[in-house]
Amino acid sequence: MLQDLQEISDGKIYGCNDMVRAACGDCAGCHACCEKMGTSIVLDPCDIWRLTTVTGKNFEQLLVDTIELQVVDGVILPNLRMDGEKEQCVFLNEQGRCRIHAMRPGLCRVFPLGRIYEEDRIRYFLQMDACQKPGRSKVKVGKWLDTPQMERYERFLLDWHAIRKQLEKQMKDGIGEQEAKTINMFLLNLFFIKPYEPEQDFYEQYEERRAMTGQAGLK
Repeated sequence: MLQDLQEISDGKIYGCNDMVRAACGDCAGCHACCEKMGTSIVLDPCDIWRLTTVTGKNFEQLLVDTIELQVVDGVILPNLRMDGEKEQCVFLNEQGRCRIHAMRPGLCRVFPLGRIYEEDRIRYFLQMDACQKPGRSKVKVGKWLDTPQMERYERFLLDWHAIRKQLEKQMKDGIGEQEAKTINMFLLNLFFIKPYEPEQDFYEQYEERRAMTGQAGLK
């Protein structure tokens, strides 16, 4: 892991109050990171709350033309769709700007940084060759992430990461195909398909659903 980070990063680890060379002049004239991303923009429950809130669509409606499902290490998860001949993000407008920038997914916010999940905190590293915009300047990590209630958001990310890892472990341990399908569908419905209230605090809604994960054998 450390060797991999040395190969792709500047060798530094950052916290939210650290300065990192990630600012790119508001991406003026560039949207390279919004094209040809395949299925890599995997979405978490907070992302779905954001997307359903900003579009007014429910999860099933988003599946029509905005998101799709994939299997990641045995776990069924949604990802943002790329569309058209240029394989562009479905939210990119004709001017090459994001139509939902204020409510964009977490992976879009963090780019070109990457996350490191530790036991009780999240830290960040700079992916050196990820952003094609030249002449990047320094910006505080927290400002770059542009995420309200950052402390609550990071706690959510740590918890969701733990759920995913526990579920992935269950899948690797060789549970039966039917049991795996049942657990996947339960969590897909619980955290993604079941509608979120757009005006209600996301984290409160998440905690209510989190309390039900014991039914899937998760703690």
